[in-house]
Amino acid sequence: MPYSRVSASFRRKSSSTAWRALLVLLYFGAASSFAGGCLGAIADGGPIPLAYLADTPFTSYLIPGLLLGVVVGGTQLAGAIALQRGNAASLLWCAVAGFGMMVWIFIEIAMIRQYSFLQSIYFGLGVLELALVLALLGIAPAVVARRLPSRTGTGRQ
Repeated sequence: MPYSRVSASFRRKSSSTAWRALLVLLYFGAASSFAGGCLGAIADGGPIPLAYLADTPFTSYLIPGLLLGVVVGGTQLAGAIALQRGNAASLLWCAVAGFGMMVWIFIEIAMIRQYSFLQSIYFGLGVLELALVLALLGIAPAVVARRLPSRTGTGRQ
């Protein structure tokens, strides 16, 4: 797709609620991942017990903190900046960021074998980011707009 068509498309999308919501979620995800990464790397997990790392390859929260801040926070920030600039690959970066957040939570739960409501919130953040990407791609509205058949069988499919 030529750049002029991409930029025109993003000008239309940048006024949409989905575009703005995705941008806010990405910046929130980046800020909270950086904060969590700093808590892990600098304060060795802060209030989170080191006992959670007993069955993991880690002896401190330094490496997990760096991974959270740099990888998860970095992809969230990259997606937000690309989206804000109207980069042609911005929705790809946003999808990578949302999927990365979900993968982080899966791995975290599998490794530490502990659950916190925050894990559900951040997993939901990743899911919501991916849903908004689908909406901006025009995929989600087609699925939502499709009507189910009515009881009389006259509904369109």
